[in-house]
Amino acid sequence: MSGETVPAQDRATIVVGYTPTPQGEAALRAALDEAGRRGSSLHVVNASSAEAYVDQGLAGPEQLDDLRRRLAESGVAHQVEQSVGRKDPAEEILDAAERLAASLVVIGLRRRSPVGKLLLGSTAQRVLLQAGCPVLAVKA
Repeated sequence: MSGETVPAQDRATIVVGYTPTPQGEAALRAALDEAGRRGSSLHVVNASSAEAYVDQGLAGPEQLDDLRRRLAESGVAHQVEQSVGRKDPAEEILDAAERLAASLVVIGLRRRSPVGKLLLGSTAQRVLLQAGCPVLAVKA
């Protein structure tokens, strides 16, 4: 950082909504970059309101192990939270951001067709509209 001081509010926790998809991977990469730049810790939320066996967004045991390994290798302080069937993913992300007084929330977005550009997924839309801190939305 060449002598720059990072303001204290930038060192707070970054919350990232993670799914084992291209969108989730893009969000994780961006969140790791931001956490490294800011000296922040990272809180990874992987959540599903459905049953684990029907939701492709929920990381399986091997995917969680791989995620934890990559996070450990990054050198960024981190925590991984997985929630199944309690609340929808947007609510889990928003709750974590509020509980941890997050300085930033990072989410991944799918690329949309020209017609679909007017619509966001419900999770992304809720997080963008309801987060109490800045949100970084990353395209996969």
